Amino acid sequence: MPLAPAAQTDRLQYLDVATRRIARGMDLDETLRELRWAAVPAFADAIVIHLHDPLPVGDEKSSAPVVLQLHSVDRAPEARSALLMPHAEDADVTDRVQPVVDGRLAKLLLAGQPAFGDADAIGPAVAELLGPAASAPGTLPQGRRLIIAPLHGRHHVMGTVVLLRRPDRAVFTGDDLLVASQLATHTAIGVQKAVMYGHEASVADTLQHTMLPSSLPEPTGVQLASRYLPASKTAQVGGDWYDAIPLPGNRVALIVGDVMGHSMTSAAIMGQLRTIVQTLAGLDLPPHEVLHHLDEQAQRLGSDHIATCLYAIYDPISHRLLMANAGHPPAVLLRPNGQAEVLRVPPGAPIGVGGVVFESVEMPAPTGTTLVLYTDGLVESRDVDVGTGVEALRTHLQSTRHGHRLSSLERLCDRILAALAPGPRDDDIALLTARFEGFPPDSVGYWHLDPHPLTAGQARRLTRRVLRRWGLDALLDTTELMVSEVVTNAVRYASRPISLRLLRTDVLRCEVTDDSPQVPRMREAEPGDEGGRGLFLVDRLAQRWGATRLSAGKVVWFEQRIPKEPPYQGS
Repeated sequence: MPLAPAAQTDRLQYLDVATRRIARGMDLDETLRELRWAAVPAFADAIVIHLHDPLPVGDEKSSAPVVLQLHSVDRAPEARSALLMPHAEDADVTDRVQPVVDGRLAKLLLAGQPAFGDADAIGPAVAELLGPAASAPGTLPQGRRLIIAPLHGRHHVMGTVVLLRRPDRAVFTGDDLLVASQLATHTAIGVQKAVMYGHEASVADTLQHTMLPSSLPEPTGVQLASRYLPASKTAQVGGDWYDAIPLPGNRVALIVGDVMGHSMTSAAIMGQLRTIVQTLAGLDLPPHEVLHHLDEQAQRLGSDHIATCLYAIYDPISHRLLMANAGHPPAVLLRPNGQAEVLRVPPGAPIGVGGVVFESVEMPAPTGTTLVLYTDGLVESRDVDVGTGVEALRTHLQSTRHGHRLSSLERLCDRILAALAPGPRDDDIALLTARFEGFPPDSVGYWHLDPHPLTAGQARRLTRRVLRRWGLDALLDTTELMVSEVVTNAVRYASRPISLRLLRTDVLRCEVTDDSPQVPRMREAEPGDEGGRGLFLVDRLAQRWGATRLSAGKVVWFEQRIPKEPPYQGS
């Protein structure tokens, strides 16, 4: 019998509200929670949901047999038990189902159409889903008070829904079967959407975490600590990153950046930009040149990719900080006296805009100073603009001036996040902090030498004098020999004064800098050659050695292990 117009209108209104609620679910649990809300008690008195285990991702079909796992059971307060019969509470709904090949349930899942509980040969399917006790006479309500509705996605079975009504409630009608079909279809689409969203978010999150530094270096003269917090679950992963890269001369490059957008593409672009920055850092270019070349490379990746970046270089020997900015929120400097200052470095335009001139700014970085680099997720939200957020960060840092030097950077990072990002976040947050300790002046020897035939001898005498002052007589012979070879090579190609620097940390490091871009390479010397063996000696005698191109020349360096003092032998 066809429904009256009023009843038909009510049913359509119910479906409209129900499908809207199901469609707005952002994840799997929320989607199925909305289904249960829509179905019970307005449409049925109990609902049993099984899902494919594991839930299929993508369009590829699996040859593995279908397995259904119980997800949830819900019922109206009036229902006396999950299966609605007096003694049904003693019977458990089947937790894990593997449909019999060519059985009624398997055919039902393949067809993707709902069926009444009194359909031909439906009993085995009901028993598979609700347990063997469900097939016993009198266990389930009589008549059309049960519907099995497969959750069928575009290419895969996502699960099943069983809907039941009490014996004192009207039976399901043919129109109700159509309603059940609509509920199942929208739920299956929602489940598939949630699975795909979760898969993409997981891949993007893994991609981003893989591209971020697994650990920070431990350069002499600076302490480092970092944090990365992804956005809340309702947002996709972004392109925030940070890095700390050791440079020649015990300097360190400190970088923080943010690719605009939230997607797997943003994370991938972030990884490419970070790799480019690492390559440019290896050339030991000043910050503004690094940003210039990064901007050029970003344009080759595509005009749609925009990023901000702040690049700084700290020199622990000169206690100076050199910094350039490409549209990024400003760094904050916490000085030893407890004053926090927002560094007014010209911001420039974001990376990827093109044709922008960046500027490096040099400033003092006294011992005990702490630098805080971050992305906009820390200082900007729907309710707070960037300027207000930056000032809140500065104020918070200044409020910690009492004993901030005694507090570890790890605790400082935690306090910053707790104060400025305590709740759910709309954006990712990358945070990098650096506390400058400097390099002890009495552990540095530094000279500028004019390139002439006697320079190598002068370098040997200076080296001998410093090593004796440091009590490193055991390294005199090997160090003098290697210094002589490296300086001789520099004199051969240099047109301006060369520099010789000796650094004492846990190792003895020697650096020789000249203005020639030609990096030395080991080569096999012929028997009659007078030279060509210097680098072989350095390679044999040094613990480590290398050569790095600079923006105006190169630096050749080597390191030796400092001998430990023998233990005191008492008489």
